[in-house]
Amino acid sequence: MRRCPLTVNRKRLRFTSDDARVIARLFLPGDRRQIQRIVARVAELPADEVDSLLGEILANFADRHRDIESVLLDHYDDVACHVPDGQELPKQKKLLIGSYFTMEYAVESAALFNPSIVFAPRQEGVAAGCARVIMSFRATGEGHVSSLEFRSAVLTADNDLVVDPVRPHLQTPELTHTIHYDKDLFGLQLLEMNVPDDPTSAGLTRFLHRGEVLSELLNRLPKSFTLRQLHKAMAEVRHGGMFDPDSTDATFDRVRWFAGSNYEVSFGSDTEISERVVFPISENERHGIEDARFVRFEDEGGATYYATYTAYDGETVRTQLLETADFVDFRISTLNGRHANSKGMALFPRKIAGKYAMISRTDGANLYIMFSDDVRFWHSGQKLQRPYEPWELVKIGNCGSPIETEAGWILLTHGVGPMRRYCLSATLLDRDNPFRVLGRLRQPLLSPQEGEREGYVPNVVYTCGALVHNGELIIPYAMADEVSSVATIRLDELLAALLDSGRRAE
Repeated sequence: MRRCPLTVNRKRLRFTSDDARVIARLFLPGDRRQIQRIVARVAELPADEVDSLLGEILANFADRHRDIESVLLDHYDDVACHVPDGQELPKQKKLLIGSYFTMEYAVESAALFNPSIVFAPRQEGVAAGCARVIMSFRATGEGHVSSLEFRSAVLTADNDLVVDPVRPHLQTPELTHTIHYDKDLFGLQLLEMNVPDDPTSAGLTRFLHRGEVLSELLNRLPKSFTLRQLHKAMAEVRHGGMFDPDSTDATFDRVRWFAGSNYEVSFGSDTEISERVVFPISENERHGIEDARFVRFEDEGGATYYATYTAYDGETVRTQLLETADFVDFRISTLNGRHANSKGMALFPRKIAGKYAMISRTDGANLYIMFSDDVRFWHSGQKLQRPYEPWELVKIGNCGSPIETEAGWILLTHGVGPMRRYCLSATLLDRDNPFRVLGRLRQPLLSPQEGEREGYVPNVVYTCGALVHNGELIIPYAMADEVSSVATIRLDELLAALLDSGRRAE
């Protein structure tokens, strides 16, 4: 494979995994009866033994977490319904019971990879010519469960990346139980998700029945409702006896799944960004939050950070949308529409001709571009780019949101070729009409080199988003799905090469 003639500067910086960074997760061994037995055994322990056991636990684990006692009490609350005879227990015994239902999980023990980068919300105190940035990473631990981590850094005037010290503790966010759902949006998304996969009369009958049940449910809800109001309305419909109980329960299982997939979380304002980890919460992402593509989206109301990511439940892949203004509070939503269920969706950083725009890979092999009036609904797309060069003939995909320049949108892409080798390249799209391809590199911009090939998944370089600063394209990238680094390239060189490739293709 011929090398790209462009000069790419690979930094020596490495982001590596640290198996000492752990979170304390709820651990529920066995079934309900097993949980009851464990609670009863611990509840029967004498006070002096409780004090001794708890003292040892706190001595061993307090330094590994910001507030281990709060975690243990939270996990006690999760099993408190199993306390014999509902007896009131002293705090020490609650803490000890909580410890039996707690486990540590090293979120990045296997890998820290597939980074993206955006300019931070606040730039106060940064020297002239420098910029504060936030990087996101896919952190993977035991069982290949992935979560979302962050780092803060400063890009210097010379485009060196100075990373802030990483705090030793990790903090998972609190689920916001007071989230309000918009009834019209909730109903529309649910109805779309319940369109029958089979066109048979039986499939249509099931769809119509689900529609009737959902209609009755929505009629009982206010325009803006909470999860508690939703559960109350479902109970009313079920007890009303209007519909067959089995099929109604099946419909409501889907409603609960959907409501749980649209949620809000919040971190403590006193946490540093390197302490925050978004760990899978909903059922549809229980096996991983993968490859978040962050973008700073500019609109009339100001800047919002969006990220599209892959939610994986162990069988099915769905694309979710994450939204934040400050990297403290996050809202997670499902994406709907025929073209929404594809890996690697990336949102443009602003509207084009009054519409949201998205790059996707709907068919698993080619790049598409989509437009929508609503950021959560994606119904149609148009093929933008297909595999063409020998190093990308298996499939191509985007590597983050398009980057706007005076010459056009730079779209970083990845291509998969022989030996399942992943390489990075670039395409230039027209600013006003991104369906129009102005240029496309004929050779990879980044290919796995010696020292980058070995790892969890060999022969892969990959990124989930880049940015332009001081005349250079800054590309954080992962090597072999294990560690990450940063590469830079002069913007004028890249644009000249892209425009030249477009002229040659005419």
